[in-house]
Amino acid sequence: MAIKERKEREKQEMRNLIIESATRMFLKQGYDKTSIRNIAEDIEYSPATIYLYFKDKDEIFYVIHENAFDILDKHLRQHDVIADPFERLAALGKTYIEFGLSNPDYYDLMFIMRAPMEQIKNEEKWKAGECAFGYLITTLAACLEQGKIRQADLHVTAIQVWSYVHGLVSLYVRERMCILMLPDDATRQMLYHSFDLFLANIKT
Repeated sequence: MAIKERKEREKQEMRNLIIESATRMFLKQGYDKTSIRNIAEDIEYSPATIYLYFKDKDEIFYVIHENAFDILDKHLRQHDVIADPFERLAALGKTYIEFGLSNPDYYDLMFIMRAPMEQIKNEEKWKAGECAFGYLITTLAACLEQGKIRQADLHVTAIQVWSYVHGLVSLYVRERMCILMLPDDATRQMLYHSFDLFLANIKT
């Protein structure tokens, strides 16, 4: 039993080493320049060794994208203490925007790039995204129950809110906000103000 446990521990440690290397490389050099060969060189193992732990690059990046969702979830969950669901909704949206602006590479991987989602074909659900979306659903359900927002279908409203903040962040991350020809600080503030206006339109 002890030998089996040691092997499992060593296997997990090796997986962690690979993921840590891939994450550093991704955040520094981007997705395209993060290859199995480069990861292997960084951790001083052969590329063949990497394939003993991950079947391909997409599987590695799926784990990185899951880890990024864990970070986002921790940021969102800090708002559990806000009793008023509408105020909590506002805080969630602004935290989501802040996360995207502060972590453009992670955001790209989590919500824009197709690569990690190829792994979903073998999964029943998008488990990484389900947690954050579920938190939004719970908050909106409380808003509807307490009459804080206009009555509408819960899931349609959730998609509406998510699509709005995602659109704002995506335009910024993909550098389309340059059309405004504003300083970066002013552009960021405009995103938050835009979300405030959106909330005002759904508030009762």
